[in-house]
Amino acid sequence: MDWLIDHPLPLFGAMLLLFLGCTRAGALARIHGHKLTPAERGEFDLVRSAMFTLFGLIVGFAISMAVSRYDLRKSLEESEANAIGAEYVRLDFMPAGVASKARALLVVFADQRIAYYGGGNAEELARNAADTARTMTALWSAIAPEISVHPTPVTALVASGMNDVLNAYGYTLAAFRNRLPIEVWLLLIGVAASCNFLIGFGAEKLSSWTLGILPLTASLAILLIADVEGPHNGFVRVDSTNLIDAASSMRGP
Repeated sequence: MDWLIDHPLPLFGAMLLLFLGCTRAGALARIHGHKLTPAERGEFDLVRSAMFTLFGLIVGFAISMAVSRYDLRKSLEESEANAIGAEYVRLDFMPAGVASKARALLVVFADQRIAYYGGGNAEELARNAADTARTMTALWSAIAPEISVHPTPVTALVASGMNDVLNAYGYTLAAFRNRLPIEVWLLLIGVAASCNFLIGFGAEKLSSWTLGILPLTASLAILLIADVEGPHNGFVRVDSTNLIDAASSMRGP
């Protein structure tokens, strides 16, 4: 299930097949099972309308959660770029040797963060995380000796800026790991499957093409939620525009 959620296109295909199967199962149940009387038809239509309303509410709820996570990731990307750029400037207060080493590492760190936002498979992301962790350790080691020897307000400002850089990375990593709970996905898929079954069971005169509208629409809704909510493998991703600008400014003209 987790793999499907992280890959929107296979998820769309799986959901479309599932919902088409549910619609077909409903149609078979209507043909070979209990026939609705006129009195039962009114109650059935009421239940079906209530299920459609519930499905729409859950879709809206899930999209709202996914969009809020997407907006948070965009905001944190901007915060990362600002923290890196500010620390690059603050290194003017450090001795030339320390500043040169730390600035070179900041450029490497920015490139690693840009690569992370670009996505990749699990192995590439794990390698990027390991390289980034080593760079962060080197960044702190580059300024720590000078700050320890000269604990002045100015060096404290540099240390605070480096701490902001490292904290911004941690906040972003936590935001990328914060995903929709699996319970929300199961509820969404379960209600959608029930709605498709009810469509097949209650539709007596609809054509096969018309019966495919809800399965397709429900699958597209789930595709949209997974695409916006997933940080790496979908079509909608957080652009690292601010980090690219920060890295370009650090390299100079």
